[in-house]
Amino acid sequence: MQPYTEDDIVIQLRDPDQQRNAFAKIVGAYGEKLYWQIRKMVLNHEDANDLLQNTFIKAWTNIDYFRGEAKLSTWLYRIAINECITFLNRQRTVNNISIDDTDVYLLEKLKGDDYFDGDLAQTKLQEAILLLPEKQRIVFNMKYFEEMKYDDMSEILGTSVGALKASYHHAVKKVEEFLTKDI
Repeated sequence: MQPYTEDDIVIQLRDPDQQRNAFAKIVGAYGEKLYWQIRKMVLNHEDANDLLQNTFIKAWTNIDYFRGEAKLSTWLYRIAINECITFLNRQRTVNNISIDDTDVYLLEKLKGDDYFDGDLAQTKLQEAILLLPEKQRIVFNMKYFEEMKYDDMSEILGTSVGALKASYHHAVKKVEEFLTKDI
């Protein structure tokens, strides 16, 4: 595949003759990254696949509203995160789970996922992450696993860089405490 820039893709997206091809490039370029971001939030492979499809469907149906004020990747991440939050809230409601019990529900779902091949250490890390408040969990996943820059996270989440740094710092401390409490 020929290299391209986001600016090239945005131009192609505005051209009806090139729009489908440009969107296929977007799916190819961002599909795997978005999948793993979603998977870290919902933990289950099947749910992550469904939410990734929903993300791209929503992006495609709203592509005419993308004005290029933010980076294309930022726009896609924002859609994906909103899809995840909506999904998790719906799961809580459907399963009559309080916000405090969500981590247990998601951990059990993770352990039952045929596609999860994590060892005990990976399971323990996921358990620690699930104990974080939702906002800290999102920030931790983006920074720790994706190595995303705070400026990019700020655009995606609509939160100041300072607040994101504080959230990440608190999240790291909580994860460290959880992982070392039995040592």
